[in-house]
Amino acid sequence: MTTTLYKLDNCIQHYQWGSPTAFSEMFGLSNEAQQPQAEIWMGAHPKGSSQLSGSPLKLSELIDQSPKSVLGDYTYQRFGELPYLFKVLAAAKPLSIQVHPNRHKAQAGYRVENQRGIALDAANRNYKDANHKPELVYALTPYTAMNGFRPIEQILLLFKQAAINALQAERDALLANPTATGLKAFFAAVMNLKGAHKQQVLNQLKQGHLQAAQGPLAQAAHRLIERFRDEYPDDIGLLSPLLLNVVELAPGEAMFLHAETPHAYVQGVALEIMANSDNVLRAGLTPKYIDVDELIANTRFVPIPPDTLKLASYQQDNKRCYPVPVDDFGFEVLTVDPQGHQQYLRGAEILFCIEGEVSICAGQQLLTLSAGESAFVCESAKVYRYQGRGTLARAFN
Repeated sequence: MTTTLYKLDNCIQHYQWGSPTAFSEMFGLSNEAQQPQAEIWMGAHPKGSSQLSGSPLKLSELIDQSPKSVLGDYTYQRFGELPYLFKVLAAAKPLSIQVHPNRHKAQAGYRVENQRGIALDAANRNYKDANHKPELVYALTPYTAMNGFRPIEQILLLFKQAAINALQAERDALLANPTATGLKAFFAAVMNLKGAHKQQVLNQLKQGHLQAAQGPLAQAAHRLIERFRDEYPDDIGLLSPLLLNVVELAPGEAMFLHAETPHAYVQGVALEIMANSDNVLRAGLTPKYIDVDELIANTRFVPIPPDTLKLASYQQDNKRCYPVPVDDFGFEVLTVDPQGHQQYLRGAEILFCIEGEVSICAGQQLLTLSAGESAFVCESAKVYRYQGRGTLARAFN
C-alpha cells in the first residue's frame, strides 16, 4: 500500500519578534527554554522543510522522490514544486516593514545577484529565490498590521497633524502632485533621510503633536508610533503609520497582501499562506540591510482604500472560503463534525488543526490531529475524509 497521508513535524523559527508563550498557550507546544517562537513552517521550503512524523524523510525529500505522484500533474507542470508555504505566526513585537517583488523582478534580481557572486545568506542579498511572494493572513487572535499606502489625502493630513516641519517642502510637493508619481517622490525622500535631517524629522515626530490631534486616524497612528519607538527609537519606520493603512483583524478575518505592497505585522497570532518564497525588501523597523533603490523599484505607489483591505469570504456548506487572485495557493477553514465530510484533491494539501480533534482518512490510512498539529495529503490519494469535532485550516492549490 502506497502511503499518501502523513503527519508532519514542523520547524519552529525563533526570530526575536516572536512570542515565548503563544504557541504553548494555544497549542500546548513545549518551550522549556522560553525562546521567542515566531513561526511554525509547514511545507517544503529549503530553509525549514517539514519532517514526516516517524520517518527520517523530510517533506521536500518525499516530493523529490516522486514529484508527479505527490504533487499531481497540474501542480508539477505548472510549478515544479509545492508552490506554497503555510505558517503559524506569533508576533509579540513588530516585524520589519516589507515589500515582496513580483515574479518577473524576482527572477531578474535573483539572476543578477547570482552573477555578482552574492552569497544566498549574505546580509546584503535581496533575492533569495526567483519567485514572487503574495500572502494571505488569517487571524487566530486580534491581529494588528499595516497594509498598503493610505489614500494620499490621509497621508497629507497625518503629516500635517504631526507638525513635521522638516518635511514641509516634501509635503507641499505631494499636495501639488497627489498622484502615484508624487507619492513615489515623497516616499523616496522619507526613505533617503539621513544624518541631522533625519534626526530633526524624528525629533519633531516625538513632540506629541499627533497625540493632541483630533480623530481616530491620528490616535491610531500615534499608538503604533509609540509602540515602535520602544523597539526602534531612531528608525525611519517610525513614520510608517503616517504612510500605511493600519488594519485590525478580528479572529476569523483575513487579508491578502499583493506583491510590491509595503506592509508590516505588528502583534497577534495568525495563519499565513504564501507563495514558496523568502524574498524580502525591507523599509524600516529593522537593524537589517535596507536597499532603498531596490525597494523603490519593487514598490507600487498606488494607495489602497482602507475599506477594501479585509478579504471577502463566503460560506459553502461546512467551509469558509477566502478567494485570492493567485493560483499558487488557496485557503479555506473547515468546520468539522462527527458526521464527516469528503474532499477531492487537485494538488497536494496541508491541513492544520486550529482547535478540537479531527480524524483524517485517505484510503486505508487514518490519523488524528489535535490543535497545533498538521498533515500532508498527496495528490495521489485523490480524495480524503475528515470527521470529529474541531476546525481545520486547508492549504491547497
